[in-house]
Amino acid sequence: MHFLPTSRRDFLRKASFGVAGLLIADSLLADPYQPVPLRKVAGKPVRISGVVKSGKKGLAGIAISDGRNVAMTQADGSYSLVSDTHQPFVFMSMPAGYEIPKNPSGTARFYEPISASSETLQANWTLTPLPHSDLNHGFLSVADPQTLDLDDIRRYQNESAADAKAFLATQGDRPFFKVAVGDIMFDHLELYPEYEKAVSAIGVPAFQVVGNHDLNFGGSDEGSVKTFQQHFGPNYYSFNRGQVHYVVLDDVFYFSNGYMGYLDQTQLDWLAADLAMVPKGSTVVVFAHIPVYHEQHIRDKKGSAENSMVMANRQMLYRSLEGYKAHIIGGHTHFSERLSDGGVSIHVTGAACGAWWTGDICYDGTPNGYGIYEVNGSDFTSNYKSTGHLIDHQMRVYRPGSDLFAPDELVANVWDADDSWQIFWYEDGMRKGKMAKRVGLDPLSVQLHSGDNLPPRSPWVDPQFTNHLYYAPVSATAKEIRVEAIAPDGKVFSEVLG
Repeated sequence: MHFLPTSRRDFLRKASFGVAGLLIADSLLADPYQPVPLRKVAGKPVRISGVVKSGKKGLAGIAISDGRNVAMTQADGSYSLVSDTHQPFVFMSMPAGYEIPKNPSGTARFYEPISASSETLQANWTLTPLPHSDLNHGFLSVADPQTLDLDDIRRYQNESAADAKAFLATQGDRPFFKVAVGDIMFDHLELYPEYEKAVSAIGVPAFQVVGNHDLNFGGSDEGSVKTFQQHFGPNYYSFNRGQVHYVVLDDVFYFSNGYMGYLDQTQLDWLAADLAMVPKGSTVVVFAHIPVYHEQHIRDKKGSAENSMVMANRQMLYRSLEGYKAHIIGGHTHFSERLSDGGVSIHVTGAACGAWWTGDICYDGTPNGYGIYEVNGSDFTSNYKSTGHLIDHQMRVYRPGSDLFAPDELVANVWDADDSWQIFWYEDGMRKGKMAKRVGLDPLSVQLHSGDNLPPRSPWVDPQFTNHLYYAPVSATAKEIRVEAIAPDGKVFSEVLG
């Protein structure tokens, strides 16, 4: 997501809709839980069949879909379904235990296009068993690379991708994949091949989520994803690793000149069919660019979240996920937040580009970076990885006086923390107590982003209130001050005030 100081800024923040989309927009905003009948072009029937196998052995129980219908492979690995030429792809819900097929660039290839001129289609997949079990695996959640030009691309390639490659080199036999959680581009879709070079350099299979800046503007929601699909395949799909079922959704509902966070009925129906194949009680991880929910509007003292900033009909998604251990991972906001809502755990990932490549931090003080998730069985732990820092860099500590609204207090920004974390401060080696969590502005963000001319490259960037700041009234006589953060999984991080 981005904000600009002109009418386009207003367009993005308010998601103003053009004449062609006004009636639909009004209906959705008035009642996002009432399905809106969207006219679909009727396609010609296409009978799709094929086999999924490993070596000479067919693989049973694998879900195959065209984005509406879901079929399961039989004992011999065969399947068939009737689609139509209006559906762009047939795709496989990649099973656990096998290598993820890849395009030459390294992006995941789990799909085949449906030709607009075919009456039949044969789509086969031959899968290779992993050399090691993926019961314990991992993934990188990379939100908002948001590359506007080649300068941004070079930073993403040389900083973000290089950092991810170096981290993965330390992970031994644990199989990893990567998910780009939307806004891969900053409207300039011709740069997708440069992003693919970064994928290739990182070296693990990459799945992509469509963001509001990954779209072809000026048409319908359906047409807006055409370029994205040409490079990466379906804009919603699922796959499996170990004991976890992963789902990628497209919650950027685009109108003729605006967008909102919304899941259309076609996706909701497909999701119901997809999850019908997943046993209740399983861990399900959902990726969607626009966060399903966050509390920035509360921190900004606004009555409700803007429709372009959260999923308007999120209760429908929550209902679909009932009975599962569900996690939803998003991006879009360029800040970091963890919370629970509707019975699911929500992770809002800080941006790889920070505040649009103006420096090294987002506007809540979270460093440029990405999420790292280590999955063991059906459970996982996670940390935010700051680009250019070791994994234990989990906070920034400020001297008293750094926050003008708390001039006598020590301030620590612990960007991955939520209410389950414990944050303490020490003076000269002695634990003094728990730090108080309060909403505030990160002092470094205030320094770098406040003022009409700051930051120089994008002066429309401003500091933003965050809820992962911690305060303590330290003694003026203390010689050494240290902050300790204890994560819910028992990991301990500390930082000494420099």
